[in-house]
Amino acid sequence: MRPAAGKAKARTAKGNPGRMRQLIAGNWKMHGLAAQLDEIAAIRDGHTRHADILICPPATLLSRAAAIGGIAIGGQDCRAEISGAFTGDVSAEMLADAGAAAVILGHSERRQYHGERDNDVTQKAKAAWRAGLLAIICVGETEAEREAGHMLDIVARQIAGSVPDAATAQNTAIAYEPVWAIGTGRTPTAQQIAQMHAHIRVLLTSRFAAGSDMRILYGGSVKPSNAREILSIANVDGALVGGASLKAGDFLAIAAHALPRS
Repeated sequence: MRPAAGKAKARTAKGNPGRMRQLIAGNWKMHGLAAQLDEIAAIRDGHTRHADILICPPATLLSRAAAIGGIAIGGQDCRAEISGAFTGDVSAEMLADAGAAAVILGHSERRQYHGERDNDVTQKAKAAWRAGLLAIICVGETEAEREAGHMLDIVARQIAGSVPDAATAQNTAIAYEPVWAIGTGRTPTAQQIAQMHAHIRVLLTSRFAAGSDMRILYGGSVKPSNAREILSIANVDGALVGGASLKAGDFLAIAAHALPRS
């Protein structure tokens, strides 16, 4: 039996040997020119193989990043439609054609700056599956929502509205990213992360047959100095890394703290 959301222990990840290996994913956001492709090659050559590794560069670098080989590459967003008159958008099929294996969906920056709603994320997740991509679906509360004590309800609503019913451990991962911690250098306490990840696990297991095996990543100011603690927290199945993924040394230092799983 899993602990109640409010009573999760912070350091029991080794008690979850049956789930998939931890996933360390890097979101480059709108950073990176061709010169930065060497960082991806360095990540490929340097990681310890204890975890699955994924780098999501900007779309302009995706095919060249995939051509490096030996490391999984993902997109940062996709359009729900296969094709059409949608200037500037990229379909899931285009990402797959360029060599992507996954795509980040519903990131708070997409929700904030592009007005994406939960249902938009659901349709994009279905598109990702249609193209054979892993959908990494992001959820998380703002600072005001946490201070008001609404964080559990907000994340429950986002998961209910953003994750389609056909989600499995093979086609979907959830990324919990408290909006107030993204790019700010602020990180929730281990107890706060444990509480939210346990809450998400309960939501997943109550709705999906494979909910106990679906990966839940933590994102929000993950860096080498806090990776060991974060990756050892119960129900943390990896990390979605922002700025620290732009430098191979920092990203590898985070990945080195992944827990070996069978």
